[in-house]
Amino acid sequence: MTRTPLAVANWKMNTDLEQAQVLAASAAEYSAAQPAAVEIVLCPPFPWIVPVANALAGSPVATGAQDCWPEPNGAFTGDISAEMLAPWCAFVIVGHSERRSIHEEMDNLIARKLRAALDNGLHPILCVGETLAQRNAGNATTIVSRQLNAAFSGLPAEAIGRCTVAYEPVWAIGTGRSATADDAQQMCHHIRGLLAKIDAGIAARTRVLYGGSVNPDNAAEIAANEDIDGALVGGASLKADAFNRICDAIAAKSPAI
Repeated sequence: MTRTPLAVANWKMNTDLEQAQVLAASAAEYSAAQPAAVEIVLCPPFPWIVPVANALAGSPVATGAQDCWPEPNGAFTGDISAEMLAPWCAFVIVGHSERRSIHEEMDNLIARKLRAALDNGLHPILCVGETLAQRNAGNATTIVSRQLNAAFSGLPAEAIGRCTVAYEPVWAIGTGRSATADDAQQMCHHIRGLLAKIDAGIAARTRVLYGGSVNPDNAAEIAANEDIDGALVGGASLKADAFNRICDAIAAKSPAI
């Protein structure tokens, strides 16, 4: 069973419209030249989702959102529902550490968001990861296990199989300090073990990504690990050349069997 390598660009609250369109055009051109070698998803800020989706139309590159709200509609000022995203997006990030920390989102809200995404035909990218204090206290695997189990609890295997998991240690996000390739592999292996407890087939085909200061210099070493199927890329995805080089590194990984 193969897992196609995956590169996800999370632009966060960056880019203007022109920059977003230029990055989208670059990704579409790159993907057209590398058919099926690596799947690419671009997650722009909410205002640019429609123009980015239009720029990517007809290309292999998918559009994703950075978040969604679990309710389909209503008095939720500033929020965007999964139902609203569905016509334009194939993927949506849920549980990013910046949502957990800055917006104080708890496991139960993230689980609701994930279910809303699934109900609307989107593929959730569930982010899990520990803080530096939690890692130093020896609690990294406990935290990641809790986050993953809370998100997937009660879901049928078929629904979990439509998800991607991204391990992003909080202490490595935007800091320039990346986990070592061994650190990343150990946790991604742990995540695959958690999935195996749910369903062996799901564990074998679910893509597990690493996110946390991924750049062109460390992408190949990280992606080469058996249980890492690609990357969730932040700052480096804002530079077309850097992101293309990361995609090259991920594409070089032979699909897992």
